[in-house]
Amino acid sequence: MTEAVPPPSARERHKEDVRTRILDSLIALLGEGIDINHDRVAERTGVARRTVYRYFPDHDALMQPLWDRVVNLAGGAAVRFPDSEAELTSSMLSIYEGFDRIAGLATIVRATPQGRAVRLAQKERRRAAYVSATADAVKALPPEDRLLATAMLQVLHTTPWLEMRDQWDMDGAQMATACRWAVETLLKDLRARGAKPLSEGPA
Repeated sequence: MTEAVPPPSARERHKEDVRTRILDSLIALLGEGIDINHDRVAERTGVARRTVYRYFPDHDALMQPLWDRVVNLAGGAAVRFPDSEAELTSSMLSIYEGFDRIAGLATIVRATPQGRAVRLAQKERRRAAYVSATADAVKALPPEDRLLATAMLQVLHTTPWLEMRDQWDMDGAQMATACRWAVETLLKDLRARGAKPLSEGPA
């Protein structure tokens, strides 16, 4: 018989409440286009500066939960960096429709200095994920071209959302269809071209 999990203590509930309030403040500051630092977060949350540092000891530690909160609002596990080549296309509909659900926040993340700081905090994780997901597709290319092809596949996976929304009035489903076609076309070319340099045109 499974033992019942004891309810959280008052101290644990208080700690989680403070953490949630800090995260809410992070989202609010991001939405207002205000540079994020520990002092501003403390002031907005109504806690001491040292309290914010206790939960998030440096700037990167502030950025990570902010990124996680944005991802969760967009759709959680369905909106993530790809784990495989197949996910480059299978995850697109969830990602683009997720961005539509949080359009205001997604625009801030992509189009403001504060939002870009949140994205850039994920740079190493992002690059590692796409290098791994595309490794088989680009393995026959000359070494200098592997980076070019991987970067292009990464861009097509999520980046066009804002431009296609603003310039073409598309919704997430339309974007996913267009970008899936583009990625599948590039993957087909990569399979056919072998070691042919990208500078020599299509396979």
